[in-house]
Formats: sequence, structure tokens, C-alpha cells
Amino acid sequence: MAHILKCTKCNKYTMQETHCGNPAITTKPMRYSPWKNAPYRKEARREELKEKKLL
Repeated sequence: MAHILKCTKCNKYTMQETHCGNPAITTKPMRYSPWKNAPYRKEARREELKEKKLL
């Protein structure tokens, strides 16, 4: 299955692997996992509550 790519030189969208003689990169966003960064978010929230003296 073909995906839409973006040229790194001219910023045009294409279906080819190379455009303008330069590689084209994918336009898909990175995968997001709420559980991967959950400990960091919880720690940041805990510190925020301590600053507000609610915890």
C-alpha cells in the first residue's frame, strides 16, 4: 500500500520515494501510547499539586 510522502527539499507531497533528487519522508504522525509516558505525567501532576499545597 502506498503512502503520501513529503519531499525534504521542496516540501511538496508525492507518492515517490525520491523527489527533486532528495529522499521523501513519511507524513504520518508518531504512534502515541498513553501508558508509555504515564509515570512521567503522574509525577508532574503530583509536583504541581504539591506546589499548590493540595497534596
